[in-house]
Amino acid sequence: MAMTNLKPIARRLGSTDGAEIAEAALVLPLVFMLLLGIVWFGRAFNIYSTITQAAQQGAITAARASCAACPTGNTFPSDAAVDNTVSAVMQASSLDPAQILANPPAPVSCVNPPTPATCTTSSHNITICRQALLNSPVSATQPPQCGTIVSFQFPFQFYLPFTALNLQQIILSAQAQSRMEN
Repeated sequence: MAMTNLKPIARRLGSTDGAEIAEAALVLPLVFMLLLGIVWFGRAFNIYSTITQAAQQGAITAARASCAACPTGNTFPSDAAVDNTVSAVMQASSLDPAQILANPPAPVSCVNPPTPATCTTSSHNITICRQALLNSPVSATQPPQCGTIVSFQFPFQFYLPFTALNLQQIILSAQAQSRMEN
C-alpha cells in the first residue's frame, strides 16, 4: 500500500523539465555578484571613514599646543607626533600606514600678505600644513582663523571578478583641518 502512494509522486518528479535549475543557474551568480559588490563597496566606505578619522585626529594633534605654560611659549607637536597619531588610528582598523600616498594641498598662509602655507611631509607621506588660513574673514572686524591642515591619500583595490571593476584601484583622499589653540 505504501508503494502505490509513492508512484504518483515519482511520476510528478520525473516529469519536471529542469526549468527551476536553469533559472537558479542564471540568477544565483548575479545575486552573488551583487552581494560581493555590496561587501567591497562597504569596505571602501569603511576605509574612507577610517582615513578621514585619522586625518581629523592628526589635525587636532598638530593644532594643540603641547606646552602652553612653558616660559618659551607654545610648542606644537612635531611632524613625528602627528604621524604617530594618524598611524595609530589606521592600525586600529588594520590599515597599513606604509601605503599612504602624499596629497600636497596648496593652502594660503595666515600671514599678510597671503603666501602659501608652510607644509611638510612626514615619514608616512602625510602632508601637514601649519599656519594655514582656514576661512576667509566675512567682515573686516572678524579676524581670519588660522590652523593646521592634515591630508593624505590611501589606495583601495576592488576584487569583483567578471566585472569592469575587478582589480581597479581607486585613490581615497583624506583632509582635515583644526584651529590653532593657544
